[in-house]
Amino acid sequence: QVQLVESGGGLVQPGGSLTLSCAPSGRIYIAYDMRWYRQAPGKQRELVADITERGAADYADSVKGRFTISRDNAKKTVYLQMNALKPEDTAVYYCNINLREYTFNIATDYWGQGTQVTVSS
Repeated sequence: QVQLVESGGGLVQPGGSLTLSCAPSGRIYIAYDMRWYRQAPGKQRELVADITERGAADYADSVKGRFTISRDNAKKTVYLQMNALKPEDTAVYYCNINLREYTFNIATDYWGQGTQVTVSS
């Protein structure tokens, strides 16, 4: 079964940068929409960024101009470049990929395990 493996989280100072990566552990046939969500303590999970199969991207207003979502279609990997980080960006970040496996011809959502991003001085 496909697993999404996240990396890149950590502790950074305000104004710092981090890049998150999310890659499938196995081969997949097609990756459709790729997304990044985050969930801060005591808050609901929110959509941070989305990128379609064709590369069209959308962002939450709170991160526009600071975050960039991108994808590598050969590796079926999604990235989130985060710049000018603020304390309010502190959250667990989850990737989500709607994908189709070679052995199962139905598109299915998969989730990463989550990676902690902490922005603090």
